[in-house]
Amino acid sequence: MNMKKWMIRLLMAILFIWAMISTFQAISGIKAAAAKAAPARALEKGLAAIAASQPQPSLDAYDWSNYPKKKVTATGYTAGAESTGKSPDHPGYGITYSGVKVKRDLYSTIAADTSIFPIGTVLYIPGYDFGVVADTGSAIKGNRLDLYFETVSDVYKKWGKQTLDVYIIKMGDGSLTEKELAELNENKTMQVFRQQYIRPETEE
Repeated sequence: MNMKKWMIRLLMAILFIWAMISTFQAISGIKAAAAKAAPARALEKGLAAIAASQPQPSLDAYDWSNYPKKKVTATGYTAGAESTGKSPDHPGYGITYSGVKVKRDLYSTIAADTSIFPIGTVLYIPGYDFGVVADTGSAIKGNRLDLYFETVSDVYKKWGKQTLDVYIIKMGDGSLTEKELAELNENKTMQVFRQQYIRPETEE
């Protein structure tokens, strides 16, 4: 009889411990998800405040010091033969390593060393705005970035070669889709900052 009671108590103790572990894991998962979402919400809230308070809002007005930063050397590239060796009639023209099309927008496609910045990493690059790692390059090794521009003239006039601190908004998971890139650029809060990149369809 004593053995039976002991076995029942042991079973109850095991079930209690299992329930506690499951509860802890569930709560931890929720907290981890909330922590992951918090920076995105904070960024959106902060930029919305800037957009509402300035007649010509600028991303430079945001306090980026809360984000990790890394010093890089950044150059510019285009989809053309001068940068990629591909002409417009090449089937891979304008297609990045990730599979998305090159894009110059508020969130533009950029190339990086994926051992440092995995595909999908979002960076804030002063003077360029947001870059999303979508591409790689044989010369882009270590702390180097290649920023996409639509023309060679833009590369030289608007960027050239710069060494600067960039801010890590989100580390990528190794993938990027057209849908994800579009969602970043079409975020309602961002539209006031995006106006300089949007051109009428007749110009495209």
